[in-house]
Amino acid sequence: MNAPIVIDSVAALRAQVRDWRQAGLKVAMVPTMGALHDGHISLVRIALEQAERCLVSIFVNPTQFAPTEDLDKYPRQLARDLDQLRGAGAHLAFTPGVSEMYPSGFASKISVGGPSRGLETDFRPSFFDGVATVVAKLFLQAAPDCAVFGEKDYQQLCVVRQLCRDLDLPVEIIGAPTVRDTHGLAMSSRNAYLGEAELDIARKLNLVLRRTAAALSAGADEATATEDAAKALVSAGFQKVDYVAARASVTLGPWQRGHDGRLLAATWLGTTRLIDNVEIPSA
Repeated sequence: MNAPIVIDSVAALRAQVRDWRQAGLKVAMVPTMGALHDGHISLVRIALEQAERCLVSIFVNPTQFAPTEDLDKYPRQLARDLDQLRGAGAHLAFTPGVSEMYPSGFASKISVGGPSRGLETDFRPSFFDGVATVVAKLFLQAAPDCAVFGEKDYQQLCVVRQLCRDLDLPVEIIGAPTVRDTHGLAMSSRNAYLGEAELDIARKLNLVLRRTAAALSAGADEATATEDAAKALVSAGFQKVDYVAARASVTLGPWQRGHDGRLLAATWLGTTRLIDNVEIPSA
């Protein structure tokens, strides 16, 4: 397959997308922070099923990192990412620098309520403001017909959908199933931080969540089940659990038994924070 076009300026991106539009081509986008893995590549494949052209943004967005978080050590491997995109058939990689996305004097941000409240926001207060701002900018820059986001970052997916509804952004948001390794561990760029012993522990996260979701569906008390899940994660070797919580699938409001739900968790292995989620069957 041909290598993707690599563009690092907004002007050039808009010019290329304009050419595609004039040719009558539908455009799909996959926003990423790079360090691509099989989960990202699955998003590209879904994008190519939806549109004739797929563009992938690679930008480690500083506004969604708190000062104490891993911005400086977040994995960056552009050459490898581009090679993977070529194999997947992506047509364009948008690789802007920080000054292109946030030029001198930049002073605006977008804050989304609703599904952003609680969970991640309890521990990363500015995270979704950074996500919403950069996603809105990317959509305005690229003007895609649709964009694909993974369900692994489920709260983020809900926030992006709310963003597009509230601001009338004409982008269809497509949620893609979480890609997991053979042990069920959700693919994540931060998995690269983990040693073999830590990976063995990390692979227990999805098992605890699935067991808990099944118990909730079968009638277990929500508070007891989620508390037991947090204890099970600590017993499995996780140092700390930020949350294990059941939420309504669409709004991320309180979960009601008999309705679609999602069980979400965030936990720590050493200095690495892992998140995951599973569906709570409605019956």
